[in-house]
Amino acid sequence: MNAPLNIVPIATTHSCFTEKFGIPRQPLLADASRASIELLPPFNNPGAVAGLEQHSHLWLTWQFHEVAGQWSPKVRPPRLGGNKKLGVFATRSPFRPNNIGLSVVRLIEVRTQPGVELIVAGADLLDGTPILDIKPYIPYADSVPVAISDFAESAPQAASVYIPDQIARIAQEYRDSWGTDLLALIHQVLAQDPKPAYQQPDPERLYGMELCGFNLQWRYREDEIQVVGLSPLEQGKES
Repeated sequence: MNAPLNIVPIATTHSCFTEKFGIPRQPLLADASRASIELLPPFNNPGAVAGLEQHSHLWLTWQFHEVAGQWSPKVRPPRLGGNKKLGVFATRSPFRPNNIGLSVVRLIEVRTQPGVELIVAGADLLDGTPILDIKPYIPYADSVPVAISDFAESAPQAASVYIPDQIARIAQEYRDSWGTDLLALIHQVLAQDPKPAYQQPDPERLYGMELCGFNLQWRYREDEIQVVGLSPLEQGKES
């Protein structure tokens, strides 16, 4: 008889993404994003991360902790416009029998004081995401140059993003303990076009998301995404 699975979170995520809308659909597409992976007791022992700084990238196994709804045998991948169905195991859909995700991230720093945390870049993780495991990325074993993915052979074409000077200055003044370049992050997040793949852009609609404690707002104008607002989150929620 097989032993029962006993999986517990080993860490929690502190991320610049505090809501699901706008999170890049794959890791490393927004390398300017920053997250802290805070190890939890009893795993927050500095010995557990000894030597991890010798690796440039990590594998994170994590839980889709805010996925609503049950899994389905077929799903609609955003890469196919949200209108064509594929088997769930042929996609990266979060609606899975076991709601487990896998991301490769860039390791920036290993901190062991006052607690144990990893500062990473390019994470496609919602704030509060439970981390189930951490492993080093090993290039010779994990990189497969001849691998093929017929419907996702390369990254999506980036959209054109325009940020007015006054909003760019606000972003450039932003500082946090992780070293986030907010201006670059806004460009990278919007270049992936966060709106649902099946949705036609509405030039009259104002889109928005929470990012690094700000309310970021934009519109679609012809072939360009135009940022129209960047205000502290409290102010943005009141408006």
